[in-house]
Amino acid sequence: MIQSMSAQVAKQTIHGQRECALLDIREHGQYGEGHPFLSVHCPYSDFEQSIARLVPNTQVPIILMDDGDGLSERAAKRAVAMGYAQVAILTGGAPAWSAAGYTLYKGVNLPSKTLGEIIEHHDHPKVITPQQLHDWQTQGKPMHFFDCRPPNEYDKMTIPGAACVPNGELAHRLAAVVPDDTTPIVVTCAGRTRGLIGAAGLERLGLPNPIFAVENGTQGWALAGLNLSRGNGQPDMPELSARALEVSRQRADQLMAQEGLPCIDRGEFLRLAKDGSRTIFLIDVRSAAEYKQEHLPGAVHAWSGQAAQAADLTMGVRRARVVLSDDTGLRAAMAGLWLRAMGYEVYVLRETASTGLASDWRIQSPVLPAATSLPSLPVSDVQAQLVAGQVQLIDIRGSQDYRKLHASEAHWATRARLSRVTQTLEGKPLVLFADEPVAAQYFAEDAQSSGLTVLGLVSGGLKAWQAAGLPTESTPLVPADQDCIDFLFFVHDRHDGNLESARRYLEWETGLIAQLDEQERASFQLS
Repeated sequence: MIQSMSAQVAKQTIHGQRECALLDIREHGQYGEGHPFLSVHCPYSDFEQSIARLVPNTQVPIILMDDGDGLSERAAKRAVAMGYAQVAILTGGAPAWSAAGYTLYKGVNLPSKTLGEIIEHHDHPKVITPQQLHDWQTQGKPMHFFDCRPPNEYDKMTIPGAACVPNGELAHRLAAVVPDDTTPIVVTCAGRTRGLIGAAGLERLGLPNPIFAVENGTQGWALAGLNLSRGNGQPDMPELSARALEVSRQRADQLMAQEGLPCIDRGEFLRLAKDGSRTIFLIDVRSAAEYKQEHLPGAVHAWSGQAAQAADLTMGVRRARVVLSDDTGLRAAMAGLWLRAMGYEVYVLRETASTGLASDWRIQSPVLPAATSLPSLPVSDVQAQLVAGQVQLIDIRGSQDYRKLHASEAHWATRARLSRVTQTLEGKPLVLFADEPVAAQYFAEDAQSSGLTVLGLVSGGLKAWQAAGLPTESTPLVPADQDCIDFLFFVHDRHDGNLESARRYLEWETGLIAQLDEQERASFQLS
């Protein structure tokens, strides 16, 4: 049954004691321009796959929020069809939330970003300014210097001299990369949060080394007039000896005992998994290479630092149970420390082998609706039909990809605003350009429900269209900015040399705590 819920009731529900998911089904640009503090992004353009990943228990109460445009009604029907038993629509959507006097926050990963700011005030990690760091480097002062972000972000830009060892991985691999107990350890990220969290996490280990976070990270470095290193590659993580692995395990034991983090075995995990009244997430927090080699059935991957710092990309249920899979337990304990601070019920599982655990351990799982497979149409056939005026080309890739290059006669469209397609087309059958075939299938189902006919996908997509020598074009201003609801323009170019964007981003980050109301502030639990 689908219910309606006021903003006031939704606010109390998401801050209550029970599990709940407040899902913002607007597109990325809309979400990033303003959303409730504890909402999780679940865009309608990829709704079915996103909700199944973010809310794996169909018995959890779900609140859907749109832009006041009625999109939640469509999403709610899809959710019910997938088996979700408690679905509510926030009446009036995001505008109603704001009208009720509640803040719509800019940006993404709000609780995680705010945690970093709170940790700065709570733990007081030591900070080094970019100029001080530069002076140290110029003077040849000994230090161990690390970029605590994942390799793909490190590749884009970093402070010269930093080695890529992400948060969690650094704690785990300390015996290999920090062989002494006197040399300062310096960590940086792209802004503030992960550097502060990284330094605070290392401090919790009781290391004798002085530990510093770089003030404002790579953005602070650029604002200081210093050059960043770009195109750094994606290095493998440092290898560990048997002794270094044992040190990691010993430090995990110490941290879990110190912080009261429970370590469970497979039997206890299965007992937790059989509790249908609760949601359980199983996250492997080792490196991407280790996860790819072998992992527990049903486990998803997140770097240890990212499991906490981008928690809303993996987990959509407030107050859910989180089981962190690891070998020595230290990366899991590091992630668990911060996830618990954000209100999750955390367990460490020192298990990573793919054998011995049934793949169907999860109960109350959603069932993805079977999407009708779309025919793949040869480019030559599509072109012939286009010349004959028999079809209309629709490009449902990202708006910025469309702007960069698209088939000359293709129109851009998004599933979230399908009605605009029906208003502008001439009733011809549609042929789609798409990057994600499954998303295209759901787009086609909605289109056909609206009276449109979808013939299929262009085989090979835009690359095949180009290879055939067919006309393409770039349209930097089409779709217009206001129509690019899938793209967040908010300081998007802060890492590409726009110093004003970097300043505004840092002001946004440092201003998060001041925006919190009493309930939002109480959602953090620090020890």
